[in-house]
Amino acid sequence: MKRSSLFQLFVILFITLFCTLGTWQLYRLQWKTALISEITFGLDSTPIKYSNTIKKNYQRVVSEGIFNFEDQIYLYSLNESGKPGYDVITPYKTLKNENVLVNRGWINKNLKGNSEINLKKNEVKITGLLREIYKANIFKPKNDLKKNIWFTLDANDLKELTGKQFSNYMIFLEKPKNKVPIPKKVSVDVPNNHLKYAITWYSIAISILFYYLYFRKKK
Repeated sequence: MKRSSLFQLFVILFITLFCTLGTWQLYRLQWKTALISEITFGLDSTPIKYSNTIKKNYQRVVSEGIFNFEDQIYLYSLNESGKPGYDVITPYKTLKNENVLVNRGWINKNLKGNSEINLKKNEVKITGLLREIYKANIFKPKNDLKKNIWFTLDANDLKELTGKQFSNYMIFLEKPKNKVPIPKKVSVDVPNNHLKYAITWYSIAISILFYYLYFRKKK
């Protein structure tokens, strides 16, 4: 009797677990579908003049202002081939005195601190995609401000380094004048297998249920 009750408990536990995983994948599917829609809209959008009041992910923007190469940030990142390097994040002040971070692209580790990756003139007109800066997860290492190696764009660390506050949206540079840094590519070709995963988890849950019913009937 005890074994039967314990078996039932395990069956209920695993069915609940797999159904929960399936439902979570459906929520992820909705999120991914919305993300792809955002990216598609952004890539097709007409550039508008940048302002700190714009809070639209993947909106294409243009701005005129000045880069601050002295407070340039090197954010640890992998390129499309999985090679470690840095995203070059440069503070930028618009003609309206609005501060924004600009992701100028990816570089190899050996180019960190090399002046050749910077423009000869810091006053420039830019075009790029606006993207939200998300909070880092708890597994990310802390930023090393002394060595200028960053793992997350933490607002407090940014304030300590530059003495300025920035918008929660960053401009990903398009059509750069330099070949290096290599600009980050944004496309709608985003992996979206959540429906397949959801079906898999629900199928496992149903299989366990059928096996349990068959076991009970046979017993």
